Amino acid sequence: MVQRPRGTRDFIPTKMNRRLAFENLLESKAVSHGFRRVQTPIFESLDLFTAKSGPGVVKQLYAFEDKSGRSLTLRPELTAPVMRMISEEMRSSPKPLRLSYFGQCFRYEESKKGRYREFFQYGVELIGASGPLAEAEVVSLAIDMLDSCGLVDYEVRIGHVGVLRDILTGLGLASDGAPEAPVASAMRLLDKGDWDGLTELFAANGIDSSASDELKRLASLDGGIETLESAKEILDKLGISHESLDELRLLLSSLESLAPTPPSLKVNLCVARGLDYYTGMVFEVNVAELGGEGQVLGGGSYKLLHLFGLEDLDPSCGFGLGFDRVLLALEAQAERIGRKEVVPGETPPPSTLILPFKVDPTSVLGIVKELRDMGKSVELDLRGKNIGKSLDWASKNGFTTVVIVGPQDLETGQCSVKNLVSGEQNNCSLSSSSIADFL
Repeated sequence: MVQRPRGTRDFIPTKMNRRLAFENLLESKAVSHGFRRVQTPIFESLDLFTAKSGPGVVKQLYAFEDKSGRSLTLRPELTAPVMRMISEEMRSSPKPLRLSYFGQCFRYEESKKGRYREFFQYGVELIGASGPLAEAEVVSLAIDMLDSCGLVDYEVRIGHVGVLRDILTGLGLASDGAPEAPVASAMRLLDKGDWDGLTELFAANGIDSSASDELKRLASLDGGIETLESAKEILDKLGISHESLDELRLLLSSLESLAPTPPSLKVNLCVARGLDYYTGMVFEVNVAELGGEGQVLGGGSYKLLHLFGLEDLDPSCGFGLGFDRVLLALEAQAERIGRKEVVPGETPPPSTLILPFKVDPTSVLGIVKELRDMGKSVELDLRGKNIGKSLDWASKNGFTTVVIVGPQDLETGQCSVKNLVSGEQNNCSLSSSSIADFL
């Protein structure tokens, strides 16, 4: 028997109801913030990712040659394709661009809960605008999305890589833009909390170990905007400018006006996101219930468009939302608190079964069409079973109402409408307008 490939999933109707409701909710929030949906191909030129993605991603590519010998790959993420699209299709579009996107991505990695080889990502990019207010717009959208879908007990961690870069370069670490540059290495160590590795790196570059202690103090700051005063004291001690810190302060104060208050918002000045292209604000959202796979969203300000010849659009700002991980968190939380709907709006609208009993089904087709034209969810019974079996089938399949039309009903112009929830049954005129009154 042929089985679905490892790391992929099927989605039955109930699961798809949930996923569609979640996608629609995300998109409605994006639209309310001025973002507009775009879409890119599922496969792209292999060069797009070997040149623009990190080595970890490249190793996981589903790469292949087409029949013309072109090197292609299923997309492992969506940011690079969107950047390519902007360079090809939207170079002359008025800026800034507010773009949203959603789709499947593919990576050959270990398959486990929360990680799949075919996964779905939702993301947004604010292109051609930079600074604290642009960043606040992006972060506020992320919080608004998570808040509106009913996620609770999540933590937003927000920092600014400019603070770290200013400190590290001020200490004398070299920064030449290469992934192996001392500053880049130190950023990755800070992001992981590897203090022993950082001390060794400082020693190798002739930097006193006391600097590591000050960075530990910076990393230990725990709180909201008020922690920036303590951070300022540390920067003063190290002789570092406050410019990046002031930008973060403006972002946080703007966020208080733009977004719902998240369950927890922590300033973490050692969040570096592990990627070298981030230049300013960085943020992550974590849900403790998911354990080691608890990060469900991440993003920040970055420079990527110069790689496509669009230097004037750097830096930009955006985030990627792990669609599947957020749903896992919502499902876990719904089970914990006894919430019936995992995602608001996932329950389908009331549906009606038109049951022709011992009559030609074509005699009710006009009514079926008229009810559908009214916006009602209507299904015509195609099984031809007796009434008892048909009602039982309708109940098991989630119908709320059954309209029964028999031979005598056609003669009298009447029909029976049975509510499967309450058990109430009524007679009414055999017309779409009369039937609609009971739906």
